[in-house]
Amino acid sequence: MSSPATATPSRSAGGQGNETVIVFALSLAAMVVSMMQTLVVPILGLIQNDLETTSSNVSWVTTATLLSAAVFTPLLGRFGDQHGKKKTLVGVLMVMVAGSVLAAVTHSLLWLIVGRVLQGAATAIFPLALSVLREEVRPAKLPGAMAMVSGTLAFGSGLALVATGLLTSGDDPDYRSAFWLATGLAALALIAVATLVPATKETTGGRTDVLGALTLAGTLVLLLLPITQGHEWGWSSARTIGCFAGAVVMAALWTFVERKVREPLVDMKMFAHRPVLFANVAGLLVGFGSFALFIGVSYLVQMPSKVAGYGFDASVLRASVEFLLPSTIVSLLAAPVGGQLVRHKGPRLVLLLASLIGTAGFVWIALDHEHAFSVIAAGMFVGAAISFGYAAMPAVIVASVPHHQTGIANGINSISRSTGSAIGSAMITTVLASKSVEHLPPGVPKLPAESQFSLTFVIAGTAFLLVAFVAWTGLRKIHGPRPAAVAAGATAKDAGTAPARA
Repeated sequence: MSSPATATPSRSAGGQGNETVIVFALSLAAMVVSMMQTLVVPILGLIQNDLETTSSNVSWVTTATLLSAAVFTPLLGRFGDQHGKKKTLVGVLMVMVAGSVLAAVTHSLLWLIVGRVLQGAATAIFPLALSVLREEVRPAKLPGAMAMVSGTLAFGSGLALVATGLLTSGDDPDYRSAFWLATGLAALALIAVATLVPATKETTGGRTDVLGALTLAGTLVLLLLPITQGHEWGWSSARTIGCFAGAVVMAALWTFVERKVREPLVDMKMFAHRPVLFANVAGLLVGFGSFALFIGVSYLVQMPSKVAGYGFDASVLRASVEFLLPSTIVSLLAAPVGGQLVRHKGPRLVLLLASLIGTAGFVWIALDHEHAFSVIAAGMFVGAAISFGYAAMPAVIVASVPHHQTGIANGINSISRSTGSAIGSAMITTVLASKSVEHLPPGVPKLPAESQFSLTFVIAGTAFLLVAFVAWTGLRKIHGPRPAAVAAGATAKDAGTAPARA
C-alpha cells in the first residue's frame, strides 16, 4: 500500500464563505445521485407499458443502476484519492448527464438499461464529496458539513419519488419527463462542482489495482444479482443459489488478491478495522430501513380500501406528496442537527439516537397504519433517524482511517447502504407477495394482506433496533470527533496500516 501524502490537508483560502459554497455544490451533487436510485420506482409500470415488455425485464431498470453503483463506487473513490477528486467528480457527473439524456430519448429497453448503468456510476460522487470536504473544510465545521452532504441522500431519495409523482400525474403521463428532470439537475450539479469546488491539492498517485477492482466487482454483482432478482427467479432456484455461492467464492478470491498485490484497492486491515466494519454494518441496516419506509408506505397508501379492507386509495401523486414528502423534508432539516450532535456528542451517540427514533417510528406505523396522521408522523420519525444515521457514519469513517483512504472507505460504506436498500426492496416484495387478501372480487389482481405490511414494518424496526447494538458494541472507542486528528489526516502512525482513532 502506498504511503499517504505527508502534507496537511488544505483549507479553503476564502474561509467560511468558500466552505459554504463547496458544501452547497457537493450537497447538490449528492442529492442528484441519490435521486437516481428511487427515480424510477413509481414509473416502472409506465415504462413496462410504453416499451411493451415484461415485469421481469423492466426490473432491470432498477437492478442495472444498483449493480453499476456497486462496481464503480469503490473503483472511482480510490481513483479520486489517487489522481484528483475534482477531475473525477466532474468526469462522473458528465457520465451521469449522458446517461440521463440517453434514458430520456431512447425507446429501447436495452438502451434505457445502458443509460441507467451510466447513472449508477455516479454513486461514486458521495465518497468523493466526503473526501473533498475532509480537505477543504475546517475541522470544527467538518462534522456538520459531512452531515449536510449525507443528509441530502435521504432527502434526494424521497424527493425523487415526489417529483416523479408530480411529473406523471396527468391524464397522459410520460415517464421520460422524469429522466429530463434528472438531466437538468445533473447538468446543474456539474456546473456547480466545476465552478465552486477547488481542484484537489493532494493526490497519492500509484497504480490502479485492476485485479482487485474486478474481483470486488464480481463479488458485488454475484451478491446483488440474486437479491434483486430472487423473487423472479425463485429463492431456491439454481440461479439464485449459484449466484450466492459464487459470491462467497469470489469474495475469498478478492480477499486473497488484496492481501497479495502491492497497492491494493482496499486495505484489508482497514476494511476489517472494528469501527469501519461496524459502520458498514450500520450502513446496511439503515439502508434497509430507508427503502422499507419509502416502498412500504408507497404501496400501503395506494391500496384500494374498499377492496383490500385497508389503505388510502392514494394515487402516485398523493402518495408522494402527502405521505412521503413530510419525511423527506424532515430528513433534510435533521441533517444539520445531526451534524451538530456528531460534533459535540460523537457519532456513536447519534447512531444510538437514530436507532431509537427509527425503531419508534416503525413500531408506530406497524401498530397503527389506519390513520393518515400516524403514517405521516411515523414516517417523519424514520426520516429523521435515517438522516442522523447518514450523518454519523461518515464521521466514524473519517475518524478511523488515514487521510488517503477516505474515498475508498466511504465508497465501501456507500455500497453497504445500497446493499441494504436492495435487501429491503427484495424483502418487501417477498413479504407482500407471500400472503394475499382472501375473497377478492372476480377480475381483481392479488393484493397483499394487511398483516404483511405490519410484518414489513416490524422487520424494518428490528433492523433499526440492531443499529443500537452495532453502535454500542462496535463503536465503543468512537466517543466523539477529534478535530486535530481529522485535520492532520494521515499522521506518522497512520502511514502504516493502523487507522486513526477518535
